[in-house]
Amino acid sequence: MPLLNKTTSEASEATSRDFSRLRAALTVFFALDGFVFAGWVVRIPAIKEQTGASASALGLALLGVSAGAVVTMTLTGRLCTRYGSHPVTVVCGVLLPLSVALPPLTHSALALGLVLLLFGAAYGGINVAMNSAAVDLVRALRRPVMPSFHAAFSLGGMIGAGLGGLVAGHLSPTRHLLGLALIGLLVTAVTAPTLLRYEVPKAPAATGTRAAAPRGSGRGARGLVVVFGLVALCTAYGEGALADWGALHLEQDLDAHPGVAAAGYSAFALAMTIGRLSGTTLLERLGGTRTVVGGGLLAAAGMLLGALAPSTGTALAGFAITGLGLANIFPVAIERAGALAGPSGVATASTLGYGGMLMGPPAIGFMADWLSLPVALTSVAVLAAVAACIAGATGRTSVPHGTG
Repeated sequence: MPLLNKTTSEASEATSRDFSRLRAALTVFFALDGFVFAGWVVRIPAIKEQTGASASALGLALLGVSAGAVVTMTLTGRLCTRYGSHPVTVVCGVLLPLSVALPPLTHSALALGLVLLLFGAAYGGINVAMNSAAVDLVRALRRPVMPSFHAAFSLGGMIGAGLGGLVAGHLSPTRHLLGLALIGLLVTAVTAPTLLRYEVPKAPAATGTRAAAPRGSGRGARGLVVVFGLVALCTAYGEGALADWGALHLEQDLDAHPGVAAAGYSAFALAMTIGRLSGTTLLERLGGTRTVVGGGLLAAAGMLLGALAPSTGTALAGFAITGLGLANIFPVAIERAGALAGPSGVATASTLGYGGMLMGPPAIGFMADWLSLPVALTSVAVLAAVAACIAGATGRTSVPHGTG
């Protein structure tokens, strides 16, 4: 018996080490995704000048990213179901760096739009694949660590944007994005063996609980996946709106200096990163439902403050509060959708969430024309409150992993 106990203990320790390696590898892929995407975003003005595209032509070309991502997300979910999320993550980890090097090679808006379709496809694919892998790992660990992966994405984005800003005046877009491609391929080459070597054990077929029900089965499960996707949409709407309109609100409505206005989104993004880094602790102490409900209400209050504040300092504080509130809603929604329906659930929720990020900026623009920008930004608060209400209404639903 002592020998048996020792053998069991050693096996448990080996499994724990394997999971730690997997978690580290997935964290690297999330950070790489944010790093590459942010590096591309900061070079958009230079690419616009290079292609000679008008503002409207550039806008149409940029839709290529969105179109490629949305179309690929559903397909990626099916590929993950058939081949496994780890191999698909690695393939997308190669395609994403390769595709980011293509935009500087174009010299027209049409050509740019076509290569951005490829970039968007790789971006959408890796988001579904690595989130699906993360959902499986969360289940195996029996700990709500999903926010830590999204914190890595946020940190990667901040590093990519900061580095891009530093080199923008010294490197052409071609050299900069080619450098990103080489870095991305190197990171994938180093990290991929770990992801391909270790697999997360499949969930048991039955454990006597509702959580062990077949994933993706039943109209009710599919309906809940859509509900969680709507929660993700409400969150992503706010992120997209603040990214595109936050600085303009500070500069136009509150007469902030351009440098201070640019800090608006930085305050939001930094607060969101901090919130995600502390997300696992919050989820363990409060559970998923209370975390999402509390976060939604906090974000609603913060955005009302940020949109209607009479001074720049107060508005910046409101943006930061909004970031803290929204930080963990998207990760929890994606994890719950994946727990219910596997990769297809992640794909559905991600597509809806990404749709919210796309819908936010133009919706704010139309409302700003009809009403005013401060009033338009309050729609972020409204949708954050809606997310809180949805989470509260579905809080009693049994979802695997104990995150509810």
